[in-house]
Amino acid sequence: MLVKPIIYQLIPRLFTNYNDSCVPSGTIEQNGSGKLNDINAAILDSIKSLGATHVWYTGVIEHAHCPDYTSYGIARQNPHIVKGQAGSPYAITDYYDIDPDIAVDVDRRLEEFDALVRRTHDAGMKVIIDFVPNHVARQYSSDAKPEGVRDLGSDDNPEMGFSPSNNFYYITRQQFSPSIDLGSGDDAYVEFPAKASGNDCFHAFPGRNDWYETVKLNYGIDYCGGGHRHFHPIPDTWFKMLHILLYWASRGVDGFRCDMAHMVPIEFWHWAIGNVKSQYPDVIFIAEIYDIGLYRPYIYDAGFDYLYDKVNLYDTLRGIQCDNWSAAQLTNCWQTVEGIQPQMLNFLENHDEQRFASQFYAGDPAKAIPSLVVSSMMSTGPMMIYFGQELGEPGMDQEGFSGRDGRTTIFDYWSLESVRRWLNRGTPSEAALTDSQRHLRSRYATILNLCNTEPAINSGRFFDLMYVNYDNPALNPHRQYVFLRSTPDETLLIAVNFADTTADLRIRIPRHAFDTLAIPEGEVKATELLTGDTMCKDFTPERTFDTLVAPYDAVVWKIRHKKIVPLR
Repeated sequence: MLVKPIIYQLIPRLFTNYNDSCVPSGTIEQNGSGKLNDINAAILDSIKSLGATHVWYTGVIEHAHCPDYTSYGIARQNPHIVKGQAGSPYAITDYYDIDPDIAVDVDRRLEEFDALVRRTHDAGMKVIIDFVPNHVARQYSSDAKPEGVRDLGSDDNPEMGFSPSNNFYYITRQQFSPSIDLGSGDDAYVEFPAKASGNDCFHAFPGRNDWYETVKLNYGIDYCGGGHRHFHPIPDTWFKMLHILLYWASRGVDGFRCDMAHMVPIEFWHWAIGNVKSQYPDVIFIAEIYDIGLYRPYIYDAGFDYLYDKVNLYDTLRGIQCDNWSAAQLTNCWQTVEGIQPQMLNFLENHDEQRFASQFYAGDPAKAIPSLVVSSMMSTGPMMIYFGQELGEPGMDQEGFSGRDGRTTIFDYWSLESVRRWLNRGTPSEAALTDSQRHLRSRYATILNLCNTEPAINSGRFFDLMYVNYDNPALNPHRQYVFLRSTPDETLLIAVNFADTTADLRIRIPRHAFDTLAIPEGEVKATELLTGDTMCKDFTPERTFDTLVAPYDAVVWKIRHKKIVPLR
């Protein structure tokens, strides 16, 4: 059975933190931290009920943070190069370890992760974690590495700015001097020679907006020497990173969301993904990527299973919602990725983006339905939602380092009221949710579950209807978008309305659609899958398909081909 991946992203540190009195920039003692053990079977079942097939556990690998775990043999990070109290999940300090903040028993943190993997599998879902290949924390040091593994940088020659055998890039004869306070005296952070920062900052003076807390990894490209590529013999960094991937795959991880994948050479990905899949053929690789020009090379040459479609579909949907872009631009979105659309991972929210319900985006979570339907039903590719999105989480807290920016912080110890209401301290329930939260969660569950209960969505063909409706007086192409999804047995007609008024649509379906998709025509008994309503409809190129679509809403009309009656 074909499965369309529905990925539920959550940050354990925030997800099961039930503290209802967090203070901005609070310590872990003040604000607490969610734990892996608290993500129990009941919670996983509730996630699965939304239609989820995968859970992406974000920030589980040990990363830079302010708490002191030296009594557990974990090196302490200098707080001057940690962003916020909790630190960035993308400033990795030990690729082979689980972050101690999210463990109940720190000494058994890896066992707690293994148990969560088993619980997730028992719930019928697969596990995705981050693989952060481009950079590490400035004080990277692995205390959990397997026997025989050498730490990144341990064999580098820091007197060479670039060497194919080095793991890092060095700014020789210069001390690391970012435009932030590095402390003084015994508390100071001192780095000499300086290392290049993770956002390709190849000098010793990164600014506050640079990724100053991270160090760029060297995959054999001499960026300061003309960009020459030194891949033969295979660089040491390649072997180290492959070993890390194989390590987590051996622990039952089913997939990797690869951070800033386009900042790492395609040649490495081709080599590494091929090696992993030779041993673990079902492991999936998802690339975070922001360059449309690299989409096809990162699929065909690098070997990725799926790519973020942020700068194409996500940005277009946001433009329609926030900046009065025409919904007609959605046609260009699928045309841009034609042929690779099944490899595109769509989303409306993630940890990098502003919450849909925030004042920086739509300001109203109920307006998400047309965007949700388009992004989840336009293609057979994966759909991802971010924890709390289905509850209308607004992300408007001022948590600390990140400030009030419409995002859920990744740098602070914090807790989300909407998620606390739902999780109910480990016994998920809708009883404490508001009416609007219950309604929204129900709509998310209906839409996301359809993605795998309807073959036309998870494996059917797509047909855009806009080209015959641009001059249709009963359809506004700037505010409505219509398309078909079809299998030999059934067709779905999907219409979304981005307007604040009800749309009374008279949709034209061209003869070409019936011929291309081999759809019989006639009078049909159609079922609207979001409401369960049934109605007799004309399904023919000779007459319009008529339907009402409420403000900021959608309809998904299902027509079974065997029930079509010829028109007379």
